[in-house]
Amino acid sequence: MKYISLTIVALYLGIVASFAQVINKDSVPYEKRKLKFEQADLVNSYYHQDGNNSAVTGGLGTEKLTDFSNTFDLRLSRYGKTGLKHTYNFELGVDTYTSASSANIEISATSGPSYSDIRVYPSLSWDIANEQKGRSFGFDVSASGEFDYTSFGGGLHYSKSSKNKNTDVDIKLKAFFDTWKVILPYELRPDNNSGPGYQQNDRAPRNSFSGSFSLSQIFTKNFQAMLMIEPAFQQGLLATRYQRVYFTSNAELAEFLPDNRLKLPIGARLNYFLGDNLVFRSFFRYYSDNWGIKSETAELETSIKLNPFSSISPFYRYYQQTSADYFAAYGQHKINEEFYTSDYDLSKFHSNFYGAGIRFAPPTGVLGINKLKMIELRYGHYNRSNGLNSNIVSMNLRF
Repeated sequence: MKYISLTIVALYLGIVASFAQVINKDSVPYEKRKLKFEQADLVNSYYHQDGNNSAVTGGLGTEKLTDFSNTFDLRLSRYGKTGLKHTYNFELGVDTYTSASSANIEISATSGPSYSDIRVYPSLSWDIANEQKGRSFGFDVSASGEFDYTSFGGGLHYSKSSKNKNTDVDIKLKAFFDTWKVILPYELRPDNNSGPGYQQNDRAPRNSFSGSFSLSQIFTKNFQAMLMIEPAFQQGLLATRYQRVYFTSNAELAEFLPDNRLKLPIGARLNYFLGDNLVFRSFFRYYSDNWGIKSETAELETSIKLNPFSSISPFYRYYQQTSADYFAAYGQHKINEEFYTSDYDLSKFHSNFYGAGIRFAPPTGVLGINKLKMIELRYGHYNRSNGLNSNIVSMNLRF
């Protein structure tokens, strides 16, 4: 893991240095059309969770998981001959995880590839903006891969600002085309007695389509608000076939769920600036889907400026949801049910997530390093009413 992080840091610094040299070269005609380095971010995070409701073992058993994440984000821009601004964003993410829960798919707790894996997910976006007319259009492509799952995605986005820059409309459309390599619990493989649905080593599709429509408004110099609607539709293999389900009759089958899901979240953001040193950011969301889940989210983050170059941001988020129509705990499903799962992500629960971040952005660079413009450290603790808890620590370096 350290090798991955150091490799990305070395690549990162090399790119930053090379673009700094290009930008500072002698002036030539049409220099304004040259590719310009704007910013680069390197984010490293460590995540650990534990609990005792693993869906892999039917709703009982360890949920222990550890994940190291590294994300490198690079932004470049240039102006075309017509005066339009072209912005290019490249992102490369690498996650390394170990999961005691997923390990229980196999006979041995450390034998299968599901015990540990590396996920790699690059993406690229291109945005074209007419700054005078306040509108922009762009697209993005992405990919992701791990041992049993591959994903390819694409999207379009459009935004428009009013003449006075107080109102913004933003529209995004995205599609992801994924493929599962189906894995069943080891004891259900030999005779294909895992129940209906895809069987061991089948290639199964999962397609996801989503939209995002937002309207933001500056009401006063201190108060801003945004309203958003983000419908989504999924089709294909939506069950995780290596998750076991145990019935009242003592029968055991692999999880089986409908092959489509329609989601409708509606949210709002409210930001209030209390002077120069204090900002309140709030977020509210209502969610419902055709699996029977309804949820509410409320979040508040306060940014407190300690001095002109540093700030601290405590935050808190509360979440609650109802149970999906197809959920039941270990040994509670009836054998005549059409769909069934014991995944506690689909159960009724409430959760709390809280923590704080601290940010440093001195004008001379962090620790006197001129190219290192900002460093941010964040910590968050999550706990769920069914016993799941987790901690995450992250560091963001901006060049």
